[in-house]
Amino acid sequence: MIHEKLFGTSGIRDKIGDVINGEFALNIGRAVATYLGGEGNVVIGYDTRTSNQLLEHSITAGLIERGCNVIKLGMVPTPLSGYATYKLKADSGIMITASHNPSPYNGIKIWDKNGMAYTQEKEKEIEKIYFSKNFQELKWDRIGKIYENKIIQEDYINKLLNIVNIKIGLKVVIDSASGAASYLSPLIFRRAGCEVITLNSQIDGFFPGRNPEPNEANLQDLKKAVVATDADIGIAHDGDGDRMIAVDDKGRVSDFDKLLSIISKKYAKDTIITTVDAGMCVDDVVESAGGKVVHTKVGDVSVAESIIMENASFGGEPSGTWIHPEFCMCPDGILSGLKIAEIVSHEGKLSDLLDALPNYPNIHEKVLANKEEKIFVMKSLKKDIKKVFNDIKNVNTLDGIRLEFDDGWVLIRPSGTEDYIRITLEEKTLKRANEIKKTSINLIKSYLNK
Repeated sequence: MIHEKLFGTSGIRDKIGDVINGEFALNIGRAVATYLGGEGNVVIGYDTRTSNQLLEHSITAGLIERGCNVIKLGMVPTPLSGYATYKLKADSGIMITASHNPSPYNGIKIWDKNGMAYTQEKEKEIEKIYFSKNFQELKWDRIGKIYENKIIQEDYINKLLNIVNIKIGLKVVIDSASGAASYLSPLIFRRAGCEVITLNSQIDGFFPGRNPEPNEANLQDLKKAVVATDADIGIAHDGDGDRMIAVDDKGRVSDFDKLLSIISKKYAKDTIITTVDAGMCVDDVVESAGGKVVHTKVGDVSVAESIIMENASFGGEPSGTWIHPEFCMCPDGILSGLKIAEIVSHEGKLSDLLDALPNYPNIHEKVLANKEEKIFVMKSLKKDIKKVFNDIKNVNTLDGIRLEFDDGWVLIRPSGTEDYIRITLEEKTLKRANEIKKTSINLIKSYLNK
């Protein structure tokens, strides 16, 4: 992490150690309190990571030292911390989590009053205060207070259950990766009328059952469990529960773009927000229903900002990070899973719904690169990209570089949370997709070797 900048695409993340430690968390608490003017209420929650209570105590100390009150939620999924910030009318909220990153990592996300993550402008203000250490004056008679709130959890559960209508008896296997959704997600699905089987639902910050990122490589046990139990659907969460990926009744991890298309279809007559790495399938489904798709930068805060700007009915990333504005502006993997289960219970097998959608070869690759290398590569690509691809129809530099061709597209963008340059592409033929992948990888590596 470069010390002039704290926030990436989705909050602050790094390994516990020189950067993320008790002193860091203390000063983040002081910075947030200073930004809030040394007063107000701040909600704090954390996921299951081993370092979370260390960071929670430190952040709390920084907040109350500089005048803010703290409302502690304890171990909760990210969507509950965002919802609590909004519902309790707090001035801000903090979630201690590194989301899908491995166990040694931790991080911080900060919520606004409406449960939406801080915008980049607000994050920059926090960074300025943090690095300048120009904190709110410490006064002995203005020390904040600490409260706990467990009641909000039941309110969250009831609100979710009122939003969805799942037919009784749907069989669901839920894999929460031993993360923050391990308790609440199975409980809510059961109360919604589902027959629930759980995997990795024991709370454990070492994530012993699988790595917290819900991808094909990490969901082999879930795939087998869905088939072995003859379940209708499998639901996988990441470490903090703000994401959801589904496994269909045949034991296949759903294509991310197709799953996003299925949920988008519910709102397809209106405006849908998605990111520059989303596939053509979403556009096909929404536009065929008379709706509009707006593409924005990768990251839930960009999606949330666009939802507000466009007055959109739904917004989501192919990663399974979806925002449901009728509920809250925080991404919610539990609600997302409930909505997919609702669709399956009323419209038929998930495998049939997925197979009915257009099938375009879609490739995701990543190339290892540190912060300085990412900056150099992206600058070089902008100068040379048209020399390498001579059939480009359009170049979009909203977030990384997205090249659009007659029959597909490729997006090359630096990760905002990890040391990678990501390549996402889609074409109508696998041969052409592989050609673009090879060219893109070789081009990136040619700059890294200079």
